[in-house]
Amino acid sequence: MKYNPQLTSNEDANTNQYGKGGRRLRLVMVWGGDEPPQRHLPIVLASGKGGKGGKGGKGGKAPTIKKAPQSRSSKAGLQFPVGRVHRFLKNSVQQSQRVGATAAVYTSAILEYLTAEVLELAGNACKDLKVKRITPRHLQLAIRGDEELDTLIKATIAGGGVIPHIHKSLINKSQGKTKKAKF
Repeated sequence: MKYNPQLTSNEDANTNQYGKGGRRLRLVMVWGGDEPPQRHLPIVLASGKGGKGGKGGKGGKAPTIKKAPQSRSSKAGLQFPVGRVHRFLKNSVQQSQRVGATAAVYTSAILEYLTAEVLELAGNACKDLKVKRITPRHLQLAIRGDEELDTLIKATIAGGGVIPHIHKSLINKSQGKTKKAKF
């Protein structure tokens, strides 16, 4: 007697109808050759929704472990919100144009770098003045003190004041008068 490695009927002794989650499963013992082997290895065929089986086909989706959702900022290793920047970019372009996914990541990285640079210089200005809080004055000193940031940021900072500067010609005239003037 030769055993055929085909599916057995539902009434067979080797069939278990219900598996995990109440889905209908068919447990089938499959072997080939003239006689059944000593050890039977069960093969579970899942039927039902999922997978590439189509309507009610055999074979289904393997149970997958669901990962926790990860933001695009954490994927890129950034602190700035990539999703929000992407939304702002989409709103700022014309209606017919599209914005790539990496455009938001690149823009967020640039903004984060510039912010870190300005905050570092403002923090150094605070440390020089022996103050623990960054004010608009410290931001003004940091931006105007750096040549590249000064060319990039042309805005007026409210409450920033002015950069301390005395022209050389004024210094020389005032020193000459003070030396000559004796009472």
